[in-house]
Amino acid sequence: MPDLISREIQLVSRPQGMPTAANFALVETKIELLKDEWVLVRNLYLSVDPYMRGRMSDRKSYVPPFELGKAMDGGAVGEVIESHAEKFKPGDIVTSNFGWREYFMATPQQLHPVSREIEPSIYLGALGMTGLTAWAGLNLVDVQAGDIIFISGAAGAVGNMAGQLAKLRGCEVIGSAGSAEKVEFLVKDCGFDVAFDYKHEPSIPTISLAERLHLSALNGIDVYFDNVGGEMLEAALSALRVNGRIIACGGISSYNTAMPQPGPSNLFNITTKRLTMKGLIASDWLGHQAEFEREVGGYFRDGKLKNKQTVVFGIDKAVSAFLGLFDGKNIGKMVVKLE
Repeated sequence: MPDLISREIQLVSRPQGMPTAANFALVETKIELLKDEWVLVRNLYLSVDPYMRGRMSDRKSYVPPFELGKAMDGGAVGEVIESHAEKFKPGDIVTSNFGWREYFMATPQQLHPVSREIEPSIYLGALGMTGLTAWAGLNLVDVQAGDIIFISGAAGAVGNMAGQLAKLRGCEVIGSAGSAEKVEFLVKDCGFDVAFDYKHEPSIPTISLAERLHLSALNGIDVYFDNVGGEMLEAALSALRVNGRIIACGGISSYNTAMPQPGPSNLFNITTKRLTMKGLIASDWLGHQAEFEREVGGYFRDGKLKNKQTVVFGIDKAVSAFLGLFDGKNIGKMVVKLE
């Protein structure tokens, strides 16, 4: 086999505040000869996700930081090109955590086989970690029929999935998003009962976020699926009813702040309303992956679940795709298709 050159994205400096293109480098590397019991994979799609911002800082967290001068990792779906392992053969489609690169070698234990009958990118969205996160969040606080659930960042990868799955459970679903186009997507495509643009209310330009939520949920909410934190969490704490539950999934509003931001001023509502707030890390739920794939995969195959994605083409556009997450450039899951 002739020398195989793969391009990859490396982190070359740690961002201070919002990352820029200067923090990354597109590097060519040579793929060595395939070892016994290893598999060579060509990535088809890469995932870019807001949580990756935390891994760019050199601090202790639930997942190790990216190393400088090495390929970053993240979700990916690819095709087996060559295999020296009995479990895989050329043409198989697999998911992995070897994103941000065109080719890689891995052991069978580092790969998860998926069906060729489904468009590969969906395994980074509805049937991948995005879908698992949404499904796990609903299970984390036992979301049931009749619950009124509010989802922030609802037009994003996890948010729209959480809303669709909550509707399938018989919930009333309210969402917030950052544009009129996204609000329309939530109501028309995802079946949300109500959605509002948190950035703009033309009829009442001075209305606060808490007041906007109140107008969308006059009777309050039972569950808050938090992807944003900050002011949005404060608004939800006001709207939650007694014995309400909070799924603490993300806090994109503060991912790029250089200094810690003040917390909500109304945290005492947790006490007075007897609220429950639980943190969610999707990797804790990998042991439930088969259950997730049966339930959510069934919804998808039956046409009850939509997979919305924003596709960017080429590994050289991966960094701009990632940065676009913080400017709201995506509707649904942001993926990079390798050409």
